[in-house]
Amino acid sequence: TFLGLVGLIAPPRPEVRYALQTCKDAGIRVIMVTGDNQQTAEAIAAQIGLNDQYNSFTGMTKISDFQGRSFTGAQFEAMTEMQREDAVRSMCVFSRVEPAQKSKLVELLKRQGNIVAMTGDGVNDAPALKSADIGIAMGSGTAVAKGAADMVLADDNFSTIVEAVAEGRAIYNNAKQFIRYMVSSNIGEVVCIFTAAALGFPETLVPVQLLWVNLVTDGLPATALGFNRADGDIMSKKPRSSTEQIVDRWLLIRYLIIGVYVGFATVGSFGWWYLSNPDGPNLTWDQLTHASQCEGTECDVFKDRRPSTMAMSTLVLVEMFNALNSLSENRSLFTHPPTTNLWLVGAIVISMWLHFVIMYVPSFAKTFTISALSVNEWKAVFWYSIPVIAIDEVLKYFTRAHNAKRRFWSLRRGMSSGADILPRSRSAVMKSAP
Repeated sequence: TFLGLVGLIAPPRPEVRYALQTCKDAGIRVIMVTGDNQQTAEAIAAQIGLNDQYNSFTGMTKISDFQGRSFTGAQFEAMTEMQREDAVRSMCVFSRVEPAQKSKLVELLKRQGNIVAMTGDGVNDAPALKSADIGIAMGSGTAVAKGAADMVLADDNFSTIVEAVAEGRAIYNNAKQFIRYMVSSNIGEVVCIFTAAALGFPETLVPVQLLWVNLVTDGLPATALGFNRADGDIMSKKPRSSTEQIVDRWLLIRYLIIGVYVGFATVGSFGWWYLSNPDGPNLTWDQLTHASQCEGTECDVFKDRRPSTMAMSTLVLVEMFNALNSLSENRSLFTHPPTTNLWLVGAIVISMWLHFVIMYVPSFAKTFTISALSVNEWKAVFWYSIPVIAIDEVLKYFTRAHNAKRRFWSLRRGMSSGADILPRSRSAVMKSAP
């Protein structure tokens, strides 16, 4: 006598669908690899939107079938090598898979230039975890899988992997911003010393002042840049190539432009004190550039410590503004304000406070060979320093415009060729179901 039928299902977690959409926006392919029946795997994949094809050019999402995108292990084995290559390029579901086929899939993806992350929990997943670029074992998995993996996902949640990708991108961007700040600032110091010497100016900055700027004034903001908040569109950008340089040619040009301005502003404020300061000596250009040829009392004006103080204060303040530029590589300060990193704001406040201490405490002022500045002199320091923000805003605008134009035409090419908009040769994340 038939009494009844009981069916059991382990539904996907609610957050998985959103995580998959985030992956698509970020240019990450997700492939479900499972030992389950093909129909079962496709049904789960449909629930989480794995078969959705999102066109970021039109903003439309097309729900497609799995024709040409879902394969079984037996079908995969029956293919020629060229057919397997083509199948891997379009695959989103791989069912009834044997352990050896998982490893083969990883090798094919890597051969096509992908960076492959593989998740798994069983003993038979160990070879594939080992061969992947990043092997991710489940926290509830076997000890063998954990031993073969590069990392263990403690909560067994796919969304955690996506969050880790976002965090990794943020850390990489912060490292770039740290380098940007330090390189452009140091270029500015070199340009300052070289320009002053080339023009024949008196000594602009003495060694102890440069040491103070490098160790104390620069150190705190540079450290605080490590706490930058991730850009809002960080998961809307395609993955970078594994061979991409951390500083490309355009970024180096940006460093040089900012660094050159820092140097010119420092020398400019130094020269302003001698040439245009209402309370200064109002020398001629010829007198300033031939300071080494002065005689007798004519040389007394070059012993004044205020011009050097002007140069040092300008260098400090312009580097504080440059630190604000480093909050984001390409986003404007108007959309990514200083309040996004209060650690940096605090570091700037402390750095400026320390600068005031050595300037207005007589014993420190004597050590650093500087003196107090007047209100007019501080105004000049400010106006020489603030343009660095405007210059970097212009550079950021051109970078954003270029990136948007390049993305527009790449999407147009993707539509006209009928190809998938998501880049396939950069990153792949494979989800292995139990």
